[in-house]
Amino acid sequence: MTEAAQRRWFWATLVLSSITMVALVFACWELVENRFFRDADYLTLHYLYITRGIASSLLLAVWAAWFVLRQRRQSEDELRRSREHYHGLLEASPGAVVLYDSDLSVSEWNAAAERLYGWSREQVLGRPLPCVPARELERHRARVDQVLSGERIELETTRQSKDRSLFPVQLTLLPYAGEGRLVVLEVAEDIRDKVRMREQLVEMERLRVIGKMAAGTAHHLNSPLAAMLLRVQMMRQRQHTNGCAADLVEFEQGLEFCRHFVQSLLDFSRRPPAERSPQPVEQMIRTVVGFLSPTAMGKRARIVVENGAGKEERVWVLAERNQLETLFLILLSNALDAVQAQGTVQIGCRPLDGEFVEVAVRDDGSGVTPDDLPRVFEPFFTTKPLGKGTGLGLTMARNIVLQYGGAIDMSSQPGRGTTVAVRLPTCPAASRSLQ
Repeated sequence: MTEAAQRRWFWATLVLSSITMVALVFACWELVENRFFRDADYLTLHYLYITRGIASSLLLAVWAAWFVLRQRRQSEDELRRSREHYHGLLEASPGAVVLYDSDLSVSEWNAAAERLYGWSREQVLGRPLPCVPARELERHRARVDQVLSGERIELETTRQSKDRSLFPVQLTLLPYAGEGRLVVLEVAEDIRDKVRMREQLVEMERLRVIGKMAAGTAHHLNSPLAAMLLRVQMMRQRQHTNGCAADLVEFEQGLEFCRHFVQSLLDFSRRPPAERSPQPVEQMIRTVVGFLSPTAMGKRARIVVENGAGKEERVWVLAERNQLETLFLILLSNALDAVQAQGTVQIGCRPLDGEFVEVAVRDDGSGVTPDDLPRVFEPFFTTKPLGKGTGLGLTMARNIVLQYGGAIDMSSQPGRGTTVAVRLPTCPAASRSLQ
């Protein structure tokens, strides 16, 4: 029953019961008068009427007071049970639940929040939210303003505990109408184990791709090494002449090429520290394309970067370098696996409204059937032959994109190719400062 319906029922019950009691008092009084005061004089009847009115008023006052007090006790009992039920649910919630207003003043803090952050409920109630790191404070205030305007926000971010250690959490922010005002309901889940597992999966995928690249690397290095060997043999034959200068130049260039390529491969295989920093999208695309060029050459396929240096090269995203490299590597590797000999893979990026950048990878391969398309991001689902794929690449790509607040979509036509579009939030401040 709604609050308005309860209010109408209360007043209707009170009025009807009062009318019934007044009618009963008057009826009883009339019986008494007819039985005992039928021959009374006018003055006696006058006093009897006054007495009847006073008795009716007293009885109505007592009844109304009792009725109102009973309803109040019932309402208080219901409110108490409701609060106990609410607190029971709050304490039983596996997530850390926190309520706070636009000034980040905490009004609720459940047991899970105590366990996760280390502060007790008494230490934080009425005080500013203590678990937001200083570097995230301004960004979090902006999110709070969005939530209080009616939005729902879900994201992965960083929180700090009482001992000032930082850890990742999955955060959900909702508007909540409580105690006559709109506040923020925050539910946080500790995802340290999830992040570690995700990093392990990313590392596994990187190692798998590096293994695939080894064959292409050997083929790619074979030609310059063979040429250098031939030059050395020719130098031996002419060692007493002065005609070795050109051969030495070619020899030096070949060695420099091999050294640079091997060093790039070693840099890629190393796992850098997991820190987010502004990364140039165009430059990272070209770096990954360079890593995969031996694989493409071995398959006699082409990788085409659609845009050259220009406006797109000034687009930056705030990300971990190895994760962004892994994302592009997964998409390009899948595209290369899909194309046949002489096939083409295209990759390009373009800014969207100044807030996002879209990276699109297109291939002219076999495509994905309409039945398989909804499942391509599921773990362990693959359309590749047995032993050719793990079914984790696109799942990890999606997780990386969602971690940064982006989106990933795939469209495909069987026999005509596939397009994967990734949208990532840009870092405009970095774009201005790092250009």
